[in-house]
Amino acid sequence: MSNHIVESLEAPLRANFNPHSIPVDDSRIKVLIVDDHPVVRVGLRTMLESEGNIEVSGTAESAQDAVMEVQRNKPHVVLMDLCMPEVDGTRAILELRRTWPDLRILVLTNYQADEDILCALQAGAMGYLLKNSPQEEIVQAIKMVYESVHYVPPDIEERLLHMISRDKLSERELQVLTLVAKGKSNKEIAKQLFISDKTARNHVASCLVKLACGSRTEAVTTALRRGLIRLSE
Repeated sequence: MSNHIVESLEAPLRANFNPHSIPVDDSRIKVLIVDDHPVVRVGLRTMLESEGNIEVSGTAESAQDAVMEVQRNKPHVVLMDLCMPEVDGTRAILELRRTWPDLRILVLTNYQADEDILCALQAGAMGYLLKNSPQEEIVQAIKMVYESVHYVPPDIEERLLHMISRDKLSERELQVLTLVAKGKSNKEIAKQLFISDKTARNHVASCLVKLACGSRTEAVTTALRRGLIRLSE
């Protein structure tokens, strides 16, 4: 994980938000909506335009359209889906931030796998929300991202902080966890890795602690979901 992502996650992600600093009607937040579904674009436009401090400056159905809209309308915040035709949202974020390094991008998507979240933030997104988030939270996130404050919901924040712990798993612990995923017992793991039963048991216990899991099954599920271990075909 890159240093700037770790730093942003370890900082209070919702701190320093001052609602009184949001622009009034004569200086509204210009938002570009990027989503390949027209119904979603219309719904988001209607929702956001009901807010006095937000103006929808445009919509785009693809990454290519998003680039043109950013050039044309100079939005303050881009509301970006990750499921996009031809060029996915993460690549679109990379391209947009490469051209406009200060552009503020907030992901609004149905994708919620740890890898999707992490890749989007590493690409340069300043916030991450799921499409089932309430209107109040979406609006709050837009305002915070506008003020250059990172925003992720508490449940996603917790998952991201847990992901930081992946760097703490040793190579041996990853080997042990892979064998656990293959259904091996502690005794079998010890025999295969030429270690004692007690050492194998200690490695398993350490994996549970570092992954904040309560069982071997949960640890394996978590490790597979985060891409820490892989099972051969």
